[in-house]
Amino acid sequence: MSQTEKFLDLPLEEVIGDRFGRYSKYIIQDRALPDARDGLKPVQRRILYAMHVEKNTFDKHFRKSAKTVGVVIGNYHPHGDSSVYEAMVRLSQDWKVRNALIEMHGNNGSMDGDPPAAMRYTEARLSKISSELLRDIDKETVDFIPNFDETTSEPVVLPAKFPNLLVNGSTGISAGYATDIPPHNLEEVIDAVIMKIDNPEVTVQDLMKVIKGPDFPTGGIIQGVDGIKKAYETGRGKVIVRGKAEIETLRSTREQIVITEIPYEINKATMVKKMDELRLDRKVEGIAEVRDESDRTGLRVVVELKKEANSEGVLNYLYKNTDLQITYHFNMVAIQDKTPKLLSLPQMLDAYINHQKDVVTKQSKFDLEKAKSRAHIVEGLIKAISILDELIATIRASKDKADAKQRIIAAYSFTEAQAEAIVTLQLYRLTNTDITQLEKEAAELRKTIDELEAILGNEKKLFQTIKKDLRQIKKAFIEPRRTMIKAEIEELKINIEVTVASEDVLVSITRDGYIKRTSLRSYGASNGENLALKENDYPIGLLEVNTTDKLLLFTNKGKYIVSSVHELPDIRWKDNGMHVSNIVQLEKDEHLIQCIPVRDFKDTTDYLLFFTKNGMVKRSEFKLYDAHRRSKALIALNLKNDDQVVNVCQTNGNSDVFIASNKGFGLWYHESEINVVGQRAAGVKAILLKDDEYVVNGQVFDDLSEPSLAVVTQRGACKRMKLQEFEKTSRAKRGLVMLRELKSKPHQIRGFFVLNENDTICFQTANGDTHRLFPLELSSSDRYSNGSFIIDSDTHGEVTEVWKEAKYRKPFSEL
Repeated sequence: MSQTEKFLDLPLEEVIGDRFGRYSKYIIQDRALPDARDGLKPVQRRILYAMHVEKNTFDKHFRKSAKTVGVVIGNYHPHGDSSVYEAMVRLSQDWKVRNALIEMHGNNGSMDGDPPAAMRYTEARLSKISSELLRDIDKETVDFIPNFDETTSEPVVLPAKFPNLLVNGSTGISAGYATDIPPHNLEEVIDAVIMKIDNPEVTVQDLMKVIKGPDFPTGGIIQGVDGIKKAYETGRGKVIVRGKAEIETLRSTREQIVITEIPYEINKATMVKKMDELRLDRKVEGIAEVRDESDRTGLRVVVELKKEANSEGVLNYLYKNTDLQITYHFNMVAIQDKTPKLLSLPQMLDAYINHQKDVVTKQSKFDLEKAKSRAHIVEGLIKAISILDELIATIRASKDKADAKQRIIAAYSFTEAQAEAIVTLQLYRLTNTDITQLEKEAAELRKTIDELEAILGNEKKLFQTIKKDLRQIKKAFIEPRRTMIKAEIEELKINIEVTVASEDVLVSITRDGYIKRTSLRSYGASNGENLALKENDYPIGLLEVNTTDKLLLFTNKGKYIVSSVHELPDIRWKDNGMHVSNIVQLEKDEHLIQCIPVRDFKDTTDYLLFFTKNGMVKRSEFKLYDAHRRSKALIALNLKNDDQVVNVCQTNGNSDVFIASNKGFGLWYHESEINVVGQRAAGVKAILLKDDEYVVNGQVFDDLSEPSLAVVTQRGACKRMKLQEFEKTSRAKRGLVMLRELKSKPHQIRGFFVLNENDTICFQTANGDTHRLFPLELSSSDRYSNGSFIIDSDTHGEVTEVWKEAKYRKPFSEL
């Protein structure tokens, strides 16, 4: 055969599929998943069996771990020594298993994720409860198979006299399957098994009266009984697990959070490090120091707080943002009938009960066989003692042992087994006492035989035996529950003061979208310098707010952005701000038109009014605009066609509205004329417009005040009017004229504002010049004049944009 003929020509997909299929079958059945009957993975079972065979039990001295690992590798598990040792160590870690199956002397790791000492340093032996997993294994109770090299045999499953799968739980990942079965309290699980034996149709609801839920070795608190119930019914479910923490008051006004229990399988050192990082990164305010004070007496992590810190808030923040609280997902997969299955609680109990039926039946058969065999021998010995002289004479006349056996069988009708026992009998047994003992033993054997036959002949008796055994184990190993269970999942409420240092700052927002916060110190040191601006940009807001406040930013495209003040970049007064596109992306021709600060959405009963260029107005409740998703601009109102928002105003529900169009018409009515609608609604008609007419601006003012109105026209004229010049009417009317109509070069309004004291109006002309004016210095005009020229539009160009100069203000100073 040539070299090339030795190889098969096969498709790669077929080869990989076949090999991976075999590998998957192996790791599912023989590595990663526990057996539903004894709750052990193959490597765990082999470790326990090897220690049992070597008599490395709880009543003997400890033995080097390396010796046990060598036996396991040499006889049963031909894999890496580190994987065997790791499995062995885990069975001894009382923070990972509820009832440790191995006792270990030396460093067996820690909750901080420290590795155990090398196996040449540590010593181990089976724990007392492990003997219950292996008890009666020598009575042919379980099947054995040849080991990997067929030099010895190993058990397929252990007799498991207690339900180890639920007591110690299991975790593992294989191909296409994973398992997460939490540990439970031994007493509760045994009570559940007994309840299931007594009533095979018992419901999960009834079972949960005895088996309350998982009982983690690390204690903690489980929240969510519904999640436990779902997991017990389906095999899958989730619960919240949180550590046990208490707030202690120190002698001074300070407090500290003391953590004495942490969630299951959480690395304590990583958790403490994360808590300290939150302190260093100023993600949470109020933490002075984080210390791990754990020692051999128990776990203790102290989070020391600063004076007057919100201890409840800090604790809730730690629950939410560290492993002090986790979500535990049940995924109760185990091997049943050589197949991985997702098991409910009743199915797991059934698997264990059926296994015990099988084990106790085989054990009873073995014991019965042994008892019958011994009874037969005892019967022969009693008969032999009654004809002792004749027997001795017969044996003395015999040539050898075999001849003696044949002679007494022939002479006295003994069986082969009885004859063997008689000829090997020691002389001291021929005393009067011995006959009494034999008769007593015979009576006991008859009683034992009757009991064993009753067990084998009656299922009820069989179950009684199983229950009796379980009760004895419960009595021997009973321990109080460590994990507390709460029915409801507590909603974590975190005040922003907990996460943000409360500080008053100055926030500046410009039309082109540049935004920043500046410390009041930096602003104070600016000596009255103007805000740093890009060319042709101007501020729409200069607000003194707190870092715990929020901002609503509205755009001309009907969208809005919610931003927390503390998340804004801290930039000096004389430097340019950050563009809002770093928070959310804006469209090319989109700009900011309004900025409204918010202290608390929930406590406000205010409204938002939106005015659009095409003459629509919309009124919505302010609190609707509280948004948790802040990754993109949200819709504030639906705009139709090419419409744009010209202004957004905050009102208390009792304001007046004034709308002005470019053709010089003004309409005044109360905001109650506008129905309150939902967040995304389009709104209603605000003013009746003609062709080529649009809304320049909509303004609101207190219905008890009498403000002045100012307009700026494209020809550079400005006019101030008193509100009394107008008549208050209703929504969607044409309104009243605000300018005198001219045949040639008529004035058109470019800017309209309701004026307060000290208001300044700015406008820009076509050639790029910016002008400022103080409208209250102008004399009051009637509706039919065109006001006073501020600039010559033939020289400077027409007015292109008008805005009210943003004044430094403290929006919450009156609160």
